[in-house]
Amino acid sequence: MSDARTAGVSDSRTAGVPETRTAGVVSRGIAAVIDLVVVGVVMAAIYLGLLLTRLMFHPAAFRVPTVGAVFSTAVLFVVAVGYLTACWAVSGCTVGSVTMGLRVTGRSGNRLTPAVALLRAVACVLLPVGLLWVAVDRRRRSLQDIVFGSRVSYVRP
Repeated sequence: MSDARTAGVSDSRTAGVPETRTAGVVSRGIAAVIDLVVVGVVMAAIYLGLLLTRLMFHPAAFRVPTVGAVFSTAVLFVVAVGYLTACWAVSGCTVGSVTMGLRVTGRSGNRLTPAVALLRAVACVLLPVGLLWVAVDRRRRSLQDIVFGSRVSYVRP
């Protein structure tokens, strides 16, 4: 199939799909680290907002609240999944992927549906090591790409 693509011949499976280069593990990994920083900033903003709200309603008895590990983990999960789902369903790009020139699409090159974006986001947050499969897969697919029929490709030629 790759020989047919390089020769300019297309078969019925590749007809109508623009030729794009699939992203590798390094560019995806850097994009993931950038997205992790974005999620951390959002979580810090949420915590600061909670602090300021508490200060506003109880200024005399204000103390900095301690946040438990379970609550922090749950918030991290919700923020990360919400961020990835929204970005992939709306534009196919997160802040990290824009920085690295990547886009997440379905097999046909269209945006992911909200349901697929949500399931892929949950899988990426729960199993981030699935990204490493890109290094051994001949077609540069992560485990999430294989399961949900997505692909991460370079936007720029």
